[in-house]
Order: sequence, then structure tokens, then C-alpha cells
Amino acid sequence: MEVLAPLAETPLARALITSSTLYLLVNAAHILGIGMLFGAILALDLRLLGVAPVVPLAAIAPYLSRLAGAGVLVAVITGLCLFSVRPLEYARNPAFLAKLGLVALGLLNVAAVHFSSGWRTVLAGDVPTAALRISAAFSIGIWISAVIAGRWIGFL
Repeated sequence: MEVLAPLAETPLARALITSSTLYLLVNAAHILGIGMLFGAILALDLRLLGVAPVVPLAAIAPYLSRLAGAGVLVAVITGLCLFSVRPLEYARNPAFLAKLGLVALGLLNVAAVHFSSGWRTVLAGDVPTAALRISAAFSIGIWISAVIAGRWIGFL
């Protein structure tokens, strides 16, 4: 883990450490990225589970998926910036490690869904398969857990 120590000495980390305003803005962008990700994923997963059946899934699924992808990108970039401020502390924090594991599991679930025949079926206008609905329920649980783990970081 000592290999992470130099991260705290990078120009970006030093700028974040010395400027409370910059840290605040990056932290806010991280929260906004998480909000984009979770909001889009939750809306998509709920729709896959049958909520709001009048909303055409084939029309909203690609949009919500791309919005969630943009949220992941913002959250990961800003998260790396925030991590650089105290890399050794975060690397030893069980809540941070749980969050990383849950995010990885969530992204694996996204990949499994997007490469499945059930996803192609939905995009073609058909109803979600049972497997896709199970993945949607699993997704909601994973992403809620990741958010909880992220909030838990500051308490350990």
C-alpha cells in the first residue's frame, strides 16, 4: 500500500489539499456524478421491473443507460481526485473497499445486462425477460449499497 503514498504529493492532490474551494467543487461534482448514475439506473431498473409501463422502454433505455454512463465517468474521475488527497487512509478503510467492490459488482452487472439477449430484446421493443428483471432488482440493491458504503467511509 505504500506505493500509493506518492499520490498525495501530486500537483492535483496538493491543490485539493491546499484549496478548500477546489476540494468542495470536486466533492460536489463527485456527488452530482453519483446522483446522475444512481438516478438514471434507478429509473431504468424500476422501468425494467414494470413501474410506469406506459413509458416506452425501448425509447428511454438507451438514454438512461448513457446518462448513467456519464454519471459513472464523472464519479470515477472526481473520485480518483478525492482519493489522491488521502490514498493510504482510503486504501485501509473497510467502507471504501466495500464501496469499490460494490461499484465493480454494479459495473459487472451493467456489462452482463448490456451484452445479454434480454437487453437487445428490450431495445427492439419487447418486454424484459425474467433474467433482466432479476438483474434490475439486483442492480438496485448493489447501487444503494454502494451509496451507503460511500457515506460510511467518513464514519470509520
